[in-house]
Amino acid sequence: MNPLLQTRRHFFKASSLSLAASYLHGATRHHEAKIDHVIYLFQAGGPSQLELFDYKPALTKYDAQPAPAELLKGKRFAFMDTFSKEPPKMLGTRRQFKQSGNAGMYFSELVPNIAAVADQLTMFHGVSTENFNHGPAKLFMNTGSFRAGRPSIGSWVTYGLGSESKDLPGFVVLQSGPRGPRSGAQLWSSGFLPTSFQGVPFRSTGDPILNLSTPRNVTADQQRQTIEALRDLNVLEKSHTGDTEIDTRIAQYEMAFRMQTSGPELIDFAQETPATMEMYGAKPGAPEHAFANNCLLARRLVERGVRFVQLYHTDWDHHDDLTKPLDQVAREVDQASAALIIDLKQRGLLDRTLVIWGGEFGRTPMGEVREKGKIGRNHHIDAYSIFMAGGGLKPGTIIGGTDELGFSPTGGPLHVHDIQATLLHLLGIDHKKLTYRYQGRDFRLTDVAGEVVHRALA
Repeated sequence: MNPLLQTRRHFFKASSLSLAASYLHGATRHHEAKIDHVIYLFQAGGPSQLELFDYKPALTKYDAQPAPAELLKGKRFAFMDTFSKEPPKMLGTRRQFKQSGNAGMYFSELVPNIAAVADQLTMFHGVSTENFNHGPAKLFMNTGSFRAGRPSIGSWVTYGLGSESKDLPGFVVLQSGPRGPRSGAQLWSSGFLPTSFQGVPFRSTGDPILNLSTPRNVTADQQRQTIEALRDLNVLEKSHTGDTEIDTRIAQYEMAFRMQTSGPELIDFAQETPATMEMYGAKPGAPEHAFANNCLLARRLVERGVRFVQLYHTDWDHHDDLTKPLDQVAREVDQASAALIIDLKQRGLLDRTLVIWGGEFGRTPMGEVREKGKIGRNHHIDAYSIFMAGGGLKPGTIIGGTDELGFSPTGGPLHVHDIQATLLHLLGIDHKKLTYRYQGRDFRLTDVAGEVVHRALA
């Protein structure tokens, strides 16, 4: 059939990368799935677990004293050369901690709302990663490698499973953090996977995507005719070149056209009750409420079938001050993080959704002084904390641990690749079998490592 004469129905029936194949349903599940969706609340900058979740009263005993020599021996530091002549001093937290939930999880005064949902959380202590620097460490957590060019978690998931939504992308990215730099697009890149699986950045106000609205004086029928003409030209080009990326281009045009209707409805928070808006602390158009707005938007995206939603929030890099800057960022995320979990549970969505909260690494039990009169903490990659909530996990459970000073992991290893393997397992995917051949080698998210954390599973 002449591509220029193909009808829309015939075209999508024949296309090798139809929307039904690339966006709607995948077929890579290796076992029964516990969840269908993921919301990843990524806290960029390295939140200090010692000021949030990992209470270490022994640090108070050693506060302002040189770090014990046995603590430093053979350990990895982000800043070893800065104290090669003089050991750093220990830093006890100035925050008050209380136990919450049936498991007696510790939470600081900075996160009272997260503490209130302790019985819904699975807390992981003593997580380790591989790189001291923010950029590579964020890549490692999000792609399984500290080298740019690898597919992100969301890309692997949508490559394996597709999406349940025909009117929205399968992988959506949201960003917030008024003072810090935005995260780079390599964190949600599809890498060497087809570009149809890359994350699509959305805005929480205005058009979800810039230039999404139909131009003035262009009718819906004219817009439809334009999309069909572009489709036909792309089909003709592919018939000559064989370039499969053209299929992605076609699918994106079609998706953008449908989003001209679905997009504005998605971000219409007027549909939400005042009680829901208050629970999240959401306020459309207010930068200081961006994280709250994005958490609410994440729930709405999951309701509409989006497979993987990733929120990036900045401003957790506290080298020189653990007072007001930490207070501020904790206020920005605490209420909305807890509200998301509560809201998902109330709507019956938490059983089929995984919520993850954490950054690229943690902070040392030793203090760091970059400005006289202020003190912070440096990067620590051997033992930090994240938490999860949702289907397939043991709620109200503590996994792993750290020593009395919060420096080294105890209770068995927990590595970033283990977290990634567990996420895929909950989605019904064997992390060792979800592969893609590139440059003569089969790649996977967890590279050649990673074990499912079975002790966290229900």
